[in-house]
Amino acid sequence: MVNADDVRRTALALPDTTEKVAWSMPTFRVAGKMFATLPEDETSIAVRCPKLERDELALAEPDKFWIAEHEANFAWVRVRLRCLDQEELEDILADSWRQAAPTRLLDSHPELGLPAAD
Repeated sequence: MVNADDVRRTALALPDTTEKVAWSMPTFRVAGKMFATLPEDETSIAVRCPKLERDELALAEPDKFWIAEHEANFAWVRVRLRCLDQEELEDILADSWRQAAPTRLLDSHPELGLPAAD
């Protein structure tokens, strides 16, 4: 199980990432564009996720993933920290980072590129 400190450390380790408080919670941004938030009670994170994938995750693993009502029209999903280990947290944050990062960062950090197809 990971906690808010793990989220902060992992997110800030990604290139060009900064932390900024918005809506009374920590948010993590790459090149100024938000890719993760640590909501109020710090027991979950919200990350970017294409709507189709988000809906599939929420249906397949409802104890881990859910869609907050106020985010239903956006490509974001919530993830319960108690359900994650460090490796999965890293994968989830890197995936969200890739969705927000500008091409120049994606090009200069190929190790964070798209996961290999199976």
